[in-house]
Amino acid sequence: MTVLSVNLNKVALIRNSRDTLVPSPLEFAATAIEAGAGGITVHPRPDQRHIRVTDCYDLASSLAVEFNLEGNPFAAGMKSDRDGIATYPGFMALVEATRPAQVTLVPDANAQLTSDHGFDLSQDAERLVPIIASLKAMGCRVSLFMDPEPKSMSAAAEIGADRVELYTESYAVAHAAGDFERVLCQFSEAAVAAHDVGLGINAGHDLNLTNLPDFTIPHLLEVSIGHALITDALRYGFAESVRRYLQALERRVAV
Repeated sequence: MTVLSVNLNKVALIRNSRDTLVPSPLEFAATAIEAGAGGITVHPRPDQRHIRVTDCYDLASSLAVEFNLEGNPFAAGMKSDRDGIATYPGFMALVEATRPAQVTLVPDANAQLTSDHGFDLSQDAERLVPIIASLKAMGCRVSLFMDPEPKSMSAAAEIGADRVELYTESYAVAHAAGDFERVLCQFSEAAVAAHDVGLGINAGHDLNLTNLPDFTIPHLLEVSIGHALITDALRYGFAESVRRYLQALERRVAV
């Protein structure tokens, strides 16, 4: 069964729109787990516009399921200019302090609204090697955010990654247009290529209740879903939305 890891960034974004402690990412993590989620994901940015450093500490110390911390490994520290908001220590320092089960490395710049591309290992491999080695020495499983390019999977394995997270926006766009078979084939080929070199396969970005059942790639271990799930929570309630995503995963027919 593919694990559903619930991304709580948008819960924190709602909280941060007011000077308040609610809604609490920690509370919603507990609700997601009670509803059947097998993991919790957060992607803190240096400006802490949604998930904050303190959220990461709180989640790391309390979760009974896998904690997945996403971010740019080259993101440096950033001093907070708001009272009560802890200074962002830099991504690697945050990982060292929280020791998540999985670290998903994403090549996003500080100003990006959201992640929009995977690593280009022809450019990034050399400087990722010591980063990955350091994370694995901390006891973290390392996943690389990657575009669905089959030829890139061997390079990810060679530099020490344990998994890849396939960036699924192109699939979501094609599915919404009603013509996704060719794109799905590319994802399946990337998944097979990754599996053949010993990598685990995760996936995420713009997966939703409509397109998830058709995302029938092989060897899929985990999906990370946040924006769509929080949107559906406005319709169905948070716990019910988690259950609906688990049901959507069950409807996948593996190829």
